[in-house]
Amino acid sequence: MEAPPELEDVTRRRAYAYLLGQYLGDGYLAMHRRDVTRLRIVCGNDWPAVLDRVARSMEVVLPNNVVGYVPRQGCVEVGMYSKRWPALIPQHGRGRKHLRKIELSPWQRPIVLGDHAREFVCGLIHSDGCRTINRVVTRGRPYEYPRYYFSNRSEDIHALLREALTVHGVRTTRTGWHQNVSRRHDVELLDRWGADKASTWPVEEGCPGRDSNPHGPKTNGV
Repeated sequence: MEAPPELEDVTRRRAYAYLLGQYLGDGYLAMHRRDVTRLRIVCGNDWPAVLDRVARSMEVVLPNNVVGYVPRQGCVEVGMYSKRWPALIPQHGRGRKHLRKIELSPWQRPIVLGDHAREFVCGLIHSDGCRTINRVVTRGRPYEYPRYYFSNRSEDIHALLREALTVHGVRTTRTGWHQNVSRRHDVELLDRWGADKASTWPVEEGCPGRDSNPHGPKTNGV
């Protein structure tokens, strides 16, 4: 099965991988009239760079549609209407994600677990993870080091994150619902990818800004 026509080029696939990671963490599809759906992703006010990445990624994947913002207490819901979301995100379904099977379609695997695994990882961490400083005492002396932390109740989503990281040789550890990346080299690698919520989109990613849409002016297309 081939990927949807919206993912015909590298820039769109890169943005899509990030967006799928965000959906699996804090997103969902809301059904509306006439087969129109709205992709909704909730972004905390503390991380404006993440909100910007989500909005730009939506615009890159569906450049003829308009991003909308719904302010809420402590967060903003970023959304976009389209009839195309169910085809682009076949993981949607009834009920909470951790109570149903989450698996990739064959056409998704080369994107999110292949060429654009790092963007997928960033989407997951930006939704249900963070970069933290872990503080321990070793041989009576305090010691601290940075690590990445991901928390989710879906075993399937944990497995997808682990598989995407394995593509780049990143090792994780697991404690309950939490998955960690702690090795210095691995943390530095994720830093370069822009996995820290406070970082800006890496320049080499080439993701256009919201005012530099290469596909022309926006309409209300679905």
